[in-house]
Amino acid sequence: MQKGEQLYEGKAKKVFLTENPDVLIVSYKDDATAFNGQKKGTIVGKGAINNRMTNHLFQIIEEEGVPTHYVQELNDRETAVRRVEIVPLEVIVRNIAAGSFSKRLGVPEGQELSEPTIEFSYKNDKLGDPLINSYFARALKLATPSEIETIKKYAFMVNDILKIEYLKAGLQLVDFKIEFGRFHGKIILADEISPDTCRLWDVESGEKMDKDRFRRDLGNVEEAYIEVARRMGITIGEE
Repeated sequence: MQKGEQLYEGKAKKVFLTENPDVLIVSYKDDATAFNGQKKGTIVGKGAINNRMTNHLFQIIEEEGVPTHYVQELNDRETAVRRVEIVPLEVIVRNIAAGSFSKRLGVPEGQELSEPTIEFSYKNDKLGDPLINSYFARALKLATPSEIETIKKYAFMVNDILKIEYLKAGLQLVDFKIEFGRFHGKIILADEISPDTCRLWDVESGEKMDKDRFRRDLGNVEEAYIEVARRMGITIGEE
């Protein structure tokens, strides 16, 4: 597959055209940002880890009935994906109170929720990705009612799958952010699933094994990403 002109560069990825108008190539970067881009840095090797972990999980998720944009892994950092129109909603599923949820609602971090919750944020960096609900999304024509219901259904299915997969690696899935896109009118899972987008705590020690180590200056960020990949059987450097 030929990598063509660069179409877009975001905080964590570059996107390139290919000879197929329905397929793009995503290239993962080591750049790290937090707090809507206010904090910037580098996590050495995370691009390769996030690429391989996303592809590993997306294939499992697809087998379990949730369609994804995954087409083919090309190398450590690059993957061919279906060209979607991103739905401008960040979808956050929470199993345990942490981060902004704890701050907003005064719930102690680490408190298990009686059932998984779902949040929507309007995907808009200039506005700081404000929290909205499904009524906002419909009123602003960000998604149709049927698309929102499909997104909710898929998000909770993904949660069930990820909890099992991470638990096999001795990790507790606290919460995660995902995005969806339209491909020929159909809602499919897009973007990535990685320690950048998931809060992962070690089951035994409770140690944070995700991007919170970067956000909160906890140190050993690269080591945490490498350990998560190792536990999940993901190897880097094999084409």
